[in-house]
Amino acid sequence: MKFPAPVSVQWIAELINAEVAGNSEAQASGINEIHKVESGDLVFVDHPKYYDTCLKSEASFIIINTKEVTIPEGKAILICNEPFEAYLKIVNHFRPFTGSSKSISDDVLIGEGTVVMPNVFIGHHVSIGKNCVIHPNVSLLDHTIIGDNVVIQAGTVIGSDAFYYNTKKNRDVWYKRMQSCGNVVIEDNVEIGAGCTIDRGVTAETRIGNGTKMDNMVHIGHDTTVGRNCLFAAQVGIAGGTIIEDGVTLWGQVGVSKTLTIGANAVVLAQSGVPSSLAGGKTYFGYPAEDASMKRRELVWIKRIPELWKKVMEG
Repeated sequence: MKFPAPVSVQWIAELINAEVAGNSEAQASGINEIHKVESGDLVFVDHPKYYDTCLKSEASFIIINTKEVTIPEGKAILICNEPFEAYLKIVNHFRPFTGSSKSISDDVLIGEGTVVMPNVFIGHHVSIGKNCVIHPNVSLLDHTIIGDNVVIQAGTVIGSDAFYYNTKKNRDVWYKRMQSCGNVVIEDNVEIGAGCTIDRGVTAETRIGNGTKMDNMVHIGHDTTVGRNCLFAAQVGIAGGTIIEDGVTLWGQVGVSKTLTIGANAVVLAQSGVPSSLAGGKTYFGYPAEDASMKRRELVWIKRIPELWKKVMEG
């Protein structure tokens, strides 16, 4: 999430009651989680395992719960007891939750030729392009951006909060929601089936590329980037932070794990599971998803095991 305008690190420190060390004269342009940080961003870290990762990232400012680290040149650390609570305070200041009292917010932008059917909910700061069709009972939540010539079938929800929690077992509530301040961007010529769900980014964006088509009941997790002209059949599920490159086909009930990449023009056959990155231009099957031709040969040999075992016992 980018701030409306850069703010001084001293101002941030006062907001979260933190001590500043390092480059205390700099200005922060936004806040991001570690997978999405850019120069000028704030990031938080509260576990020694990830100190170095955050300090060596593109982030210019690190909210941290120790002084005992080496600060890279040009960066600043903001020391406080609870970095996660500091993150929440910053997000709530710049992007507080605002409830809606209308089905379609007053500040929504809707392009020429777009049809919005009855019982659609459109939240704050949403924009919809030209010649779109938004079917009944669709929800477009805050800060969602829809391009031109987009079709969204009934009952789909776009922009719901990320399934993303800070976990600590030394408190009464183990799983505390990391408040989402990102959004969803749907590019031109996308078609989304009925009953789909697309989560907003935690601090950045979830993006669906131009020309991509989705069947019913597809789920796209937070901060996922889907390329151009992809095809997803029913009940595909993609976890957060994943990159799906251009032209990928995922057939029914394919499950894709988090923070991996599926290369351009790959095809994953129905009911396969993808736990790690896949190269483009190939067809995959099974769990773990592997080259489909190899997987089929494996299945043939598995079926022959009883016959082979019988021969061994008789021999």
